[in-house]
Amino acid sequence: MAGEMMRGSRKTMKVMVAMDDSECSFNALKWALDHLFVTPPEMGTTVLAEEPNPVEPDMLVLVHVQQPFQHYGFPAGPAVYATTSVVESVRKAQEENSAILMSRALQMCRTKPNVKAETLILEGEPKDKICNATEQMHMDLLVVGSRGLGTIKRAFLGSVSDYCAHHAKCPILIVRPPKETAVPTTM
Repeated sequence: MAGEMMRGSRKTMKVMVAMDDSECSFNALKWALDHLFVTPPEMGTTVLAEEPNPVEPDMLVLVHVQQPFQHYGFPAGPAVYATTSVVESVRKAQEENSAILMSRALQMCRTKPNVKAETLILEGEPKDKICNATEQMHMDLLVVGSRGLGTIKRAFLGSVSDYCAHHAKCPILIVRPPKETAVPTTM
């Protein structure tokens, strides 16, 4: 009876993992897959046909935000504008890099049969786009990686995870890097 109630009342979890080309984001994805998407014993590996309400797989959205390409630069003199061919070349390279990144992330997700993963590639300021996406998609949890920066470095460099922790409209989990890969802090 308790197994039936759990099966019938279990809510599908919607988790977003912010991805970039750093190992920190892949550590966060691995942590989420290992700790959040565990197959309950009553679910098993098969769903019986006569079961009235089979459990929907959990939803995992992998989001990657590309920084917009600046069409101009300010060297020591007047502004220099990039040609159309340069702009197109940079856009194509960004799209290819995003595709490779998301392909690698999706490959990791295939290890979990109870996870339905999809990708989302956005363009803009990562911290704003990630927070907006979690709100618009009604996510239950946002998972981001942390580079392990100290307080002073984070203040100067900024931090997507820090911004999201204060502005996301859903709970956020910040996954710190494993101890052996953490950035050493120096005074």
